[in-house]
Amino acid sequence: MKILYFAWVRERIGKAEEDIDVPASVATVAELAAWLSKRGEEYAHAFVNPKVVRAAIDKTHVRPETSIRNAREIAFFPPMTGG
Repeated sequence: MKILYFAWVRERIGKAEEDIDVPASVATVAELAAWLSKRGEEYAHAFVNPKVVRAAIDKTHVRPETSIRNAREIAFFPPMTGG
């Protein structure tokens, strides 16, 4: 699965994207964020407050409880503001 990181999420993790084999036990966006946060200090720092990190599956914004089954791409990013 391709995982994309944007803005300060990318800065904290230190990469813009990666391809990951996600365990079958990880079923939702929230579970994926929790699983990623255990991959190292940089991930833990990026997902320290998962409620502020937004996600999109295949370019569609989703809620944390959304299933990641059959997702090709998941993006994580901070809340956006307009101007």
